[in-house]
Amino acid sequence: MAGAPPNAVGFQFVCELAEALSAGPVELPSFPEVALRVQEVLADDAVSTDTVVRIVGAEPMLAARIVSLANAAAVNPSSTPVSDLRTAVARLGFDSLRAAAVSFAVAQLRRREQYRSVEQPLTLLWLDAVTMAASACVVGRRSGRISPDTALFAGLVAGVGRIYILTRAAAHPALFTDPGAYQIIVRDWHANIARALLESWHVAEDIVEAVHTYETRDQDTRPGTALPDVLTVAALLGSHRDAPELLFEGVPAMRAAKRLGLDAATCVALQAQSTSELATLRAALGR
Repeated sequence: MAGAPPNAVGFQFVCELAEALSAGPVELPSFPEVALRVQEVLADDAVSTDTVVRIVGAEPMLAARIVSLANAAAVNPSSTPVSDLRTAVARLGFDSLRAAAVSFAVAQLRRREQYRSVEQPLTLLWLDAVTMAASACVVGRRSGRISPDTALFAGLVAGVGRIYILTRAAAHPALFTDPGAYQIIVRDWHANIARALLESWHVAEDIVEAVHTYETRDQDTRPGTALPDVLTVAALLGSHRDAPELLFEGVPAMRAAKRLGLDAATCVALQAQSTSELATLRAALGR
C-alpha cells in the first residue's frame, strides 16, 4: 500500500482512504445536491442557458456567487458589470460555472459543525486554492494555449484532494499529533483522490489528468499538453507570492515554463498581475 504511515492511527486512516477510492464514487462530504447537479448538467456541451439558469436559480447563494464571479476581473477583463443571473451564466464559460459550484459546496462544508476542529487549516487550504486559481488564470491567458476559464477551474480544484483528506481526518484527531505522518498521507494520496472526485463530477479528462499529474509534470521531458504546465507554473507563482525574487532562481530550471515560453521576468509580471485578480476572486469564491 503506497504511503502507509509508520503509526497505527495513520495506517487505519490510509486503509479507509483506500477503501473509499475502491468503492467509489468519491464525493466531498456534505456536497450540496444543487452543486452536484450543476456538475452533471455541464458535462453536456449542448446544455442550454435556460437549463443552467433554472438549476442554479433555485439556490440563491449559488446564484449570487455566479453573478459575483462574472464580475471578477479574472473572467471579466472588460469590467462591464453584470447584475442578473442569466447574463452571468451566458458570460461565464462552463468551467467558471463549475468553479462557482465548487466554491459554493466548500463554503457549505466549512460551515458544518463536524469540521469546526479543522476550520483553520480548511480555510487555509481554500485560500491556497483561490490563489492557485488566480495564478493559473493569468498564466493560461499569457500562454495563449489554454482558456483562462479552464485554467481557473483547474487551479481551483488542484487541491481538492487535500480538502477531502482533511475533512475525513477531522474524525480522527489523533492524526494531527504527528504532523509529519499526516503530511506523508496527504502527499501520497491527494492526487488520486482529486482524480476520483473530478471523475465523479464528470469533469473533462484533460482537466482531470492535469490536476493528477501537474506536481510531477516538470520531471517530464516530453511536450505533452499545456494545462499541466500551466498548473505547474501557477503553483510556483503561488508558493513565491511573498518572495517574487526567488522566481529568478526557480523559473530558469523549469521545463514547464520553457514549454510555455515563459521566462523569470514574465513570471514575476504575471505574479503581480494575479494579485489584483486574486482579490476579486477571493470576494467571488469565498475567503
